[in-house]
Amino acid sequence: MTKYVIHGGRPLFGEIEISGAKNAAVAIIPAALLVDGVCRIENIPQISDVTLLLKILQELGADVRTVDRTTVDIDCTHIRNAKVPDGMARQIRASYYLIGALLGRFGSSQVPPPGGCHLGARPIDQHIKGFVAMGADVDVSGGYINARAQDGRLQGGQVYLDIVSVGATMNIMLAAVLAKGMTIIENAAKEPHIVDLANFLNSMGADIMGAGTDVIKIRGVDRLNGGAYSIIPDQIEAGTYMAAVAAAGGEVRIKNVIPKHLDCITAKLVEMGVEVEESDDSVLVRRDPNRRLNRTNVKTLPYPGFPTDMQPQIAVALCMAEGTSVITEGVWDSRYRYVDEIRRMGAKVQVDGKIAVIEGVDKLTGAPVQACDLRAGAAMVIAGLAAQGTTEVDCVHYIERGYEDIVRKLSGVGADIRVVVTPDEEKTQASVG
Repeated sequence: MTKYVIHGGRPLFGEIEISGAKNAAVAIIPAALLVDGVCRIENIPQISDVTLLLKILQELGADVRTVDRTTVDIDCTHIRNAKVPDGMARQIRASYYLIGALLGRFGSSQVPPPGGCHLGARPIDQHIKGFVAMGADVDVSGGYINARAQDGRLQGGQVYLDIVSVGATMNIMLAAVLAKGMTIIENAAKEPHIVDLANFLNSMGADIMGAGTDVIKIRGVDRLNGGAYSIIPDQIEAGTYMAAVAAAGGEVRIKNVIPKHLDCITAKLVEMGVEVEESDDSVLVRRDPNRRLNRTNVKTLPYPGFPTDMQPQIAVALCMAEGTSVITEGVWDSRYRYVDEIRRMGAKVQVDGKIAVIEGVDKLTGAPVQACDLRAGAAMVIAGLAAQGTTEVDCVHYIERGYEDIVRKLSGVGADIRVVVTPDEEKTQASVG
């Protein structure tokens, strides 16, 4: 059992380097299945979701070679179209990108339903709608999502997404790049990682136009060639550390970022009384520890709105703001599971459906808490940094799904945080018995 032990109440000072974007990497790695040749992917984050996806590709027959800590060469030339390993796929939400990639390359795919964090109902009906529009038959049987192109190769089609879905937009793009003819996705999501996936595919020879707008056009090509590509910096990782400075106080330069991608986060932090100075590829975040934050209201929306993946982190900071703040979750149904944990630390939060009302308190107090999903786990770490006393964060495997070296990075700016490994009681009892 691994946990983080945090002695809070210390402002943060120094520099933090941001890793490659998780949400881009988990789509770009499956996209390597479409490439005929070696593709080198640089600026890959060292996180468990990435490790799992690379293992799945190897199980399917890909040659994966580590070049250095953040670079891999992937050769899928001799891959076989096989069932995706069930146990691995169920541990990760992004395994659904394997459906689009395998369907696009081989005209058929068998992938288990995805796993990942529990954020309420997250159906993949919009993904399936896209595949069907391109001439695929899709059914769920034997514990697998089975998709097959009727003529052995997908045909271009027109897809109007009923809701703005990042996953569906990217999955349909993956399926469409080798399809015959033109595919048009309307009401497409516009997140930076969608643009990054399109740029990766285009650099390998795809023909995708309009990524970053609500209409994406993909003209199918016969093959993609090998090449090299560097993943963008992680917008949410950067935002998380910005929120940590807002909550704990101090002055931290956050390096290797694209400031434009952070505009929606920066704007809210400035409203809260945090100083943010932008440079070409970094932001300096400053907050006087002796001054309380201002209250504000936040509504999560698809990009360029405030990201749902930053909602728990900003909420924790607002728990210590002066006055009453209101958060409206506009994307997921069950994103407030962390509220019970933060209340253990003295926060005053009331939840009604998708709305949380936060009454600011003078201080939070350290307590044992759990990470109930990836971003909620990051929020618990932020709470521990800002709280008086000691906080123990359990279930940190959720956090390590999306944050590279979070303990080392925070220690580097003065946080008192360490990893503690304790024996699993059940295993210990079993071995004794």
